[in-house]
Amino acid sequence: MERLSGHRREAHVGDENGHAPAARRTPVRMDADQARAAHHELVAALAGRPLVAVERFSTALRTGYTGPDAIEALRPALSIGCYGAWEPATPGVVVAAEDRTRLRSIAERHGWLPRTRHDAARHLVQLDRPPVVFTWYATHRLRELAGPGAVVTAIDGDVRATIEAKHLFDDLLRAAGVPAVARVPCVHTERLPSLPELRRAVRTERVVVQAGYAGEGRGTVIVSDEEDMARAARLLGPYRVAAYVSGWPATIAVLSVPDRDGGVRVYADRPSHSSTGIAELGIDPTRSAGNDWSRPWPTPAAALLIECAERIAVWAWRRYGIAGLFCLDAILTPAERVYLSAIKWRHQESTEVAAVNQQSLGLPPFVLAHLSVMLGGQVTWLGDPHEHNQLSLLRATQSGGPFSVKVRLRREDGPVRVSAVHGPGIYRLDPADRLMWVRHGAHPGDAYPERGEFLLANLPGPDVVCHPGADIATYEGIAEGEAHPFDGPHSAALSTERVLAAIRDLFLPYDPARA
Repeated sequence: MERLSGHRREAHVGDENGHAPAARRTPVRMDADQARAAHHELVAALAGRPLVAVERFSTALRTGYTGPDAIEALRPALSIGCYGAWEPATPGVVVAAEDRTRLRSIAERHGWLPRTRHDAARHLVQLDRPPVVFTWYATHRLRELAGPGAVVTAIDGDVRATIEAKHLFDDLLRAAGVPAVARVPCVHTERLPSLPELRRAVRTERVVVQAGYAGEGRGTVIVSDEEDMARAARLLGPYRVAAYVSGWPATIAVLSVPDRDGGVRVYADRPSHSSTGIAELGIDPTRSAGNDWSRPWPTPAAALLIECAERIAVWAWRRYGIAGLFCLDAILTPAERVYLSAIKWRHQESTEVAAVNQQSLGLPPFVLAHLSVMLGGQVTWLGDPHEHNQLSLLRATQSGGPFSVKVRLRREDGPVRVSAVHGPGIYRLDPADRLMWVRHGAHPGDAYPERGEFLLANLPGPDVVCHPGADIATYEGIAEGEAHPFDGPHSAALSTERVLAAIRDLFLPYDPARA
């Protein structure tokens, strides 16, 4: 039977003196008719086929199927990932690499799929129909694992490689008609010349060398001296060498939906601020420490970013016939200018909590439309794209919104085990800044910020050994007013540091000799 589950927060009429309680911005209040339409259209597109998620986080769709307005059709029948699930975010069946290895590490994070292959194949073959697979991007190995008749809802690998190739990025922007004011000065080269030559070419002392299309900043080196240049030379060309632009890294989720006239409708989300290279969080220099949608944007910069997103979506449809969910990375400078830095034509970590932005506008998450688009189904519930983008622009200029902060184990902290008795869920800090369990939860909207509550997602169990660089937790919530998780492009706020210190108090040194 089809199910659309959801609930509203209880209403409080005031205290015994008749005073109204402190106002709280409700982050999620979807329009019931739109939620029902999105649910039915996704069910129709699935056509009875089971939904299978293949993601590092086995709960990657949780902001759609948990929380104040949950859409049950998004809960996977089977989830294959690196890390385990927790209530209330557990899919039907979970195959997690760490359930077998009892390890978290950089190697496990990058190599979990082969470790799950045997168990995943056993569960996949038991499905009564070929599945619909939700994942970041399609690979031959994944298609082989999913089996005959399965549909992997991602664009062709060769097309993705072309779109995300760093040395082709600027040619793509020009082809899409992205204004020159949003493009960083750069050069392209098959081999790297000397650092002085690169500085002269892009007219900055610091340069950014990029190659390939590897995620998480693995193909990017910021070059300030000859030592950095030696690291950049270890990348395999061809290269894109750009001027270093100081400012806030940013990300915007974009959805394109084919229309009835042979074009696409383009819906842009509210852009985020991100911080990179925060050592306290265990995050290396060029890699994101998370995303914050609560910090306001200057209107001209946000408007230009949305315009660029629209142009790129239209170009991709005309050039390759592709639509669906993708992300743009950018830099917002102190002078309030915005420059594009990358295209990622796929779902990624930031779009998980970005779904709360869509829900706060009364909409179901973009990912429902993405799945319907990839399956050739209808999407009628999104409304007029221009009105939506204007509303996103308005929200971008306001304070308050969701955030997500990555916490990884620093080199000096591991290996450890985490004494998380309750595991993932809603927490707050006690007067001594220690973590206090509040209740189960899996959605940022489950936490009440006025009570100091937040969500700790993806915590490992106490029997999992975590090595340096491992994912320890994702700190999530709704920031209101002037509260933000990051103080700057490369620094965490005091509130985040307090939560981080409390998480570190859970660490217990691991001694393999005593295991």
